Amino acid sequence: MFRRREFEQMAAELNQAIIGINLLNEIVICNSLAARFFELTPEEILGKDLWQLMPDDPLPYIRESQTVEFNKFSRIGNKMVIASRIPFQDDQGRVIGAIALLQDMTEYEELKAKVNSLQELRILLTAIIDSTQDAISVVDENGLGFLINQAYTRLTGFTAEEVIGKPPTVDIAEGESMHIEVAKTRQPVKGVLMKVGPKRKEVIVNVAPIIISGQFRGTVGVLHDISEIHKLSEELERAKRIIRHLEAKYTFSDIIGESEAIKASIGQAGRAAVTPATVLLRGESGTGKELFAHAIHRASDRQKGQFIRVNCAALADNLLESELFGYVEGAFTGAKRGGKIGLFEEANGGTIFLDEIGEISLNLQAKLLRVLQEREIVKVGDNRPFNVDVRVIAATNANLEAELRAGRFREDLYYRLNVVPVIIPPLRQRREDIPLLVHHLIASFNQEYGRCVEGISQEALQILVGYHWPGNVRELENILGRAIINMRINETVIESHHLPVLALPSVNTSEFRFLDIPTPASSEEEAGFEALQRQWERDLLLATLQRTEGNKTKAAKLLKMSIRNFYYKLERHALI
Repeated sequence: MFRRREFEQMAAELNQAIIGINLLNEIVICNSLAARFFELTPEEILGKDLWQLMPDDPLPYIRESQTVEFNKFSRIGNKMVIASRIPFQDDQGRVIGAIALLQDMTEYEELKAKVNSLQELRILLTAIIDSTQDAISVVDENGLGFLINQAYTRLTGFTAEEVIGKPPTVDIAEGESMHIEVAKTRQPVKGVLMKVGPKRKEVIVNVAPIIISGQFRGTVGVLHDISEIHKLSEELERAKRIIRHLEAKYTFSDIIGESEAIKASIGQAGRAAVTPATVLLRGESGTGKELFAHAIHRASDRQKGQFIRVNCAALADNLLESELFGYVEGAFTGAKRGGKIGLFEEANGGTIFLDEIGEISLNLQAKLLRVLQEREIVKVGDNRPFNVDVRVIAATNANLEAELRAGRFREDLYYRLNVVPVIIPPLRQRREDIPLLVHHLIASFNQEYGRCVEGISQEALQILVGYHWPGNVRELENILGRAIINMRINETVIESHHLPVLALPSVNTSEFRFLDIPTPASSEEEAGFEALQRQWERDLLLATLQRTEGNKTKAAKLLKMSIRNFYYKLERHALI
């Protein structure tokens, strides 16, 4: 058992609060640390009865029973303390009092609350990190794994036990650790390709430094599964194909070319776009008629409406009719219950693009004429008209004039469609645009094929410029695609040997397949002289313009007429 002076010495050395009583329960020991609990000075406390300050404190019982009590919680005022109570003796070994060693637990409780709060925050952050679909890897300032989430384990196959406390290279199958790189440079890196895990999963990695109060504390990396990105890209493409049916995709700025011929066509289409008039796009296959249809819709006041594309040559006549106009329930065997809405009705308030219009039957031509004249449709199996507000853009590569003379195309429909004709020149008549188109298509194929082709050699370009292009821009696209596929992965310039063999044009083949000039002998019986003369004159003007690649001055000289008279005739035939 301790003497009084030993306790006082111990309390001083430990810098601990101490309070002691004598046999009369008077406070005879009190240092400044103990006095602070009562917000008094030691002098104000000494001599007071213990229970005045600490009611019902067990210290007298400790003295009388000569027992010891360690680390018991007590409350002094609004403070929580932990107390150890021990009796003490005089020099003769007689028990003359008891002391209490006090320790303030208020600070401890605050620290405990902070620790609990930090634990809750850690649990919350872990839950947040685990709930994200991105794989996350955190490395500390010493370059050792510190934290991963569940998505990381799913992606790499590594568990926390295999990564935490290990170097950041442990998960890499191919490539260098970006955690190490960022730790060296203190700069973030983005879009680094590498392979991770035993299955060598291809990933894209982004890593950034963790800086807290100006101090480098580690790095955090986010891994994206490339296969998932490919899947999302494919889904996006599928969605685009669906949307393409409902929305116009291109504008006039997407039409590549600086030649006078293509500029004239764009100008004519642009002027037509701002009117409600029906537009007829004329041109050979592959010249970009659909591109013009998209652009006209986008430049019109109907651009917020739907854009419906219909390939009239792709569907049988009876099926095309039900698709265009819809049908009522029971209209024919196999008709859907409740009927079906037609494409004209679906395009209400927007634009319908009728591609290959020259391929529809005479019966369907009559129904189409009614739409253009009366702005109303009648569903298959019904006799009630339904009003529609639709702008029609038609396109054909056929010689409608020849079809008209042969009786395969209605004259009244022809004039309804041919309100604003837009002639799209073939590629051979705008050869100066080929370098621009080649450059544009190479960039497109780079993105599609994941290649890095930088350009085309002058020799290969001259071959393309000199070719007669019967398939027009569509054929150019096909040729360039094949050339890029023929290139080795390390080759960056298209050379002549990469190009497939291009056939030379036949000297007997007309370059104006859809604008052949008719001879009077073949048509005298089918039309009157004046109508035949007008058609012959119109076709002659078109053919001459094509031969001079759109140069009106050259065309007038070729026809041996004044430029003023030439412009008058172009205006008369609605060619400008």
